[in-house]
Amino acid sequence: MARNKQRDRAAAAAPVAETVDGGLAELVPDRERPRAWTLLVDGAPQSHVDLDDPTYLSFEYQRRLGHVADLAAPPHRPIQAVHLGGGALTLARYVAATRPRSTQQVVELDGPLVQFVRRELPLDPGARVRVRSTDARAGLAKVQDGWADLIIADVFGGARTPAHLTSTEFLAEVRRALRPGGLYAANLADGPPLAHLRGQIATAAAVFPELALTADPTVLRGRRFGNAVLLASDRELPVAELTRRVATDPHPGRVEHGRPLADFAGGAAPVTDANAKPSPAPPASVFR
Repeated sequence: MARNKQRDRAAAAAPVAETVDGGLAELVPDRERPRAWTLLVDGAPQSHVDLDDPTYLSFEYQRRLGHVADLAAPPHRPIQAVHLGGGALTLARYVAATRPRSTQQVVELDGPLVQFVRRELPLDPGARVRVRSTDARAGLAKVQDGWADLIIADVFGGARTPAHLTSTEFLAEVRRALRPGGLYAANLADGPPLAHLRGQIATAAAVFPELALTADPTVLRGRRFGNAVLLASDRELPVAELTRRVATDPHPGRVEHGRPLADFAGGAAPVTDANAKPSPAPPASVFR
């Protein structure tokens, strides 16, 4: 009976839409969860938020980023986090809920999108989240040296990662802003022949000594377009625990590390500002 009432309340909610800098932003209610919404921009799903349970991560790649946030420090310990790309502020809400008293900075270029999300999906007033409406790389440059325990990059413009966020120069800025032992995680999107993903592994390897990659096995085999999460640090990574968590997700993933990851990169060259390109556009079928 209670579940039926929840569905009835969800069914009564109507989508909300507003034009933002990136196009048409829509918040579509989740029919299974009474106060949950999916954010789309020009029809491309960006984020999912459950206002009643911000620890619930619906999207596969966001769940894997959540695993990284969980492993950034001992459980419940506050951290200092930087989120490059805001969307619906899903990961910032997750960190605030799982690690109370954390201090977070969100950098999101699309100011009208930030206003839309904060109006329709308010943040917990007690969350220590500062949102800056500026370019991700420009915002990162304002972060103090060694300030962040965790930096998450999830930046897409028109469903593509901008070129200036794919280079060794950009990752050098990331490493500068991380404290020793801090973690960097990036949401990357690619499809066959995975040239962009291989290049991003080589780029990260030129800046960080430790890397891991997690994704759906079909994506890693180049059978479909999808998301992969790249993890980097100057310390040994918690690969065993990440592997365990990813393997038990509703859609199990795989983790590559060490020699297998280097073999996967296949001798790709690091990307620099001089030759950087945006990530490939997803095929139209991805959003159907």
